[in-house]
Amino acid sequence: MSFVKKSFGVVFVLLLMVGMTACSSEGGTYDEVMERGYIEFSMSGGYPPFNYYNDDGELVGFDVEIAEEVANRLNVESKPVTAPFDGLIFGLQTGDFDGILGSMAITEDRKENVSFSNPYYYSGAQIFVREDSDINGIDDITDSHQVAVVIGTTFEDVVAETGAEIVPLEDDAEVLRQLDSGDVDAIVTDYLVGIINIEEQGFDFRPAGEFLYTEEMAVAFRQGDDELVKAVNQALEDMMEDGTYKEISNSYFGTDISEPR
Repeated sequence: MSFVKKSFGVVFVLLLMVGMTACSSEGGTYDEVMERGYIEFSMSGGYPPFNYYNDDGELVGFDVEIAEEVANRLNVESKPVTAPFDGLIFGLQTGDFDGILGSMAITEDRKENVSFSNPYYYSGAQIFVREDSDINGIDDITDSHQVAVVIGTTFEDVVAETGAEIVPLEDDAEVLRQLDSGDVDAIVTDYLVGIINIEEQGFDFRPAGEFLYTEEMAVAFRQGDDELVKAVNQALEDMMEDGTYKEISNSYFGTDISEPR
């Protein structure tokens, strides 16, 4: 065997080992989750009040509490992790975590890459503007406007149809700040996110028009993790039946968001 062939063989083995290492991860199937005793759900960490870091640097919010309760009913510990929203599906597919419990809407495109649980809440896409804006709905937005959205969300598509300049940002905390500072003319976000932040942060915003569309939010899993999907669906169903879900929902929104509105 020549030196070239030997070198090629060594390089090939090293590349194979690197590839195997890159593919290995903490993300696991139902049996693996049960064996190690914890489950990792990912979320952006910048989507108040659903998942965000408080002033003490703690990850809190509705999604975080739902994840904790789901884990409790699976008899494992909850270990939520954060990553940019537009990278969540890739991270799931490469095994960086077990699922996405971070207010991800069910779409046909996403269903090609992940499996979804049953919806755990319903909401709608909403335009928000400052109180003094002359924008009163989607028809008032033109190519002269700048509209901020979180990159990787379904909101990008609806803004693109208006011809407006899209300002893509990493999370909703930044989206809200951009509107508050007057750097953009409007934002599109979840209705509940906008309303709660107007109330709690005192933003001088208002919703412009009706829902652009309604969304079903669900937990995403790798395709083939059917047993884990089934277990989480059962946990969510039990939470809704025994009143635990309603209690958590009421503490954030003053209403039960598990039903379409």
